[in-house]
Amino acid sequence: MTPFAIAGVQMHVAALHSNVEAMRHRIEILMARFPWTQMVLFSELAPYGPLDRYAQPFPNEALEIFQEDARRYKIWLIPGSMFEKREDGRIYNTSVVINPEGEIVAKYSKMFPFRPYEAGVAAGTEFCVFDVPDVGRFGLSICYDIWFPETTRQLTSQGVEVLLHPVLTGTTDRDAEIAIARATAAQFQCYVFDVNGLAAGGVGRSLVVDPAATVLHQSAGQEDMFPIEVDLDQVRRQRETGLKGLGQVLKSFRDRDAEFTVYDRDSGADAYLKTLGPLATPGQGSAAGLKSTDPRTALGYLEKAETPPKNFSVFHGKTGSD
Repeated sequence: MTPFAIAGVQMHVAALHSNVEAMRHRIEILMARFPWTQMVLFSELAPYGPLDRYAQPFPNEALEIFQEDARRYKIWLIPGSMFEKREDGRIYNTSVVINPEGEIVAKYSKMFPFRPYEAGVAAGTEFCVFDVPDVGRFGLSICYDIWFPETTRQLTSQGVEVLLHPVLTGTTDRDAEIAIARATAAQFQCYVFDVNGLAAGGVGRSLVVDPAATVLHQSAGQEDMFPIEVDLDQVRRQRETGLKGLGQVLKSFRDRDAEFTVYDRDSGADAYLKTLGPLATPGQGSAAGLKSTDPRTALGYLEKAETPPKNFSVFHGKTGSD
């Protein structure tokens, strides 16, 4: 058994003032109640809330304070994320990983800002993978990133066994996000720690999922601290023998025969996506997407006189593969 204790902190997040001292207070309470905790994860944008006008340069005073706390309690600390303002003026949604010595050992900027609603936030391009010595390999993604399985595919292909996933979801799609978190754990045979905030920081309902897609803990709509001891040997066992002795999904993907041309932007396989219109916020009474269109025209083949892919077929108005 390779045990490791990770605590999620679901707390109220204010939008108009700093939450740094409130986070520190909760760390103090958490470590007094559960001194066996080895890693602490907060929700997305917990320190300064969801407004990018409070973007901070990196490094900054808040990070220095969190580094001090990590040293004091000898914990790995991921203090959510905060908007980072870089020298060129661009703003990123950025998280850091602090080790028990108080060192920032990894930094990650969200790859998929929630566009079009976060149109002013730049996208990161570097993945975040780090090792906890004698324990295992961890990866970090932020909120909307998990909706794109390619992000977790990249991380788990590099050996990530625990996906740390701070979120700020205060909208009606939280049910879908919870389902995606469970599916991610099953697809990639990893633990998922999905930590949401409250108030301006979200609707709560944080959860922890094991590699068999079993929910180990799910918060409700109030403040919560949930230390969970995970067993990384369970990840390794299931990746070798399959989810509950069944699907060996990582090895099946490794041994695949198919190549996915959709990832080649010049292949034409994503022609349909180019018909979907701009990435824009819907307006009142918007009728976008409601026009009836021949599916082949929607894919651009009739308009551009292109030859459809070999496996493309049209049958009774539906598109699909033979």
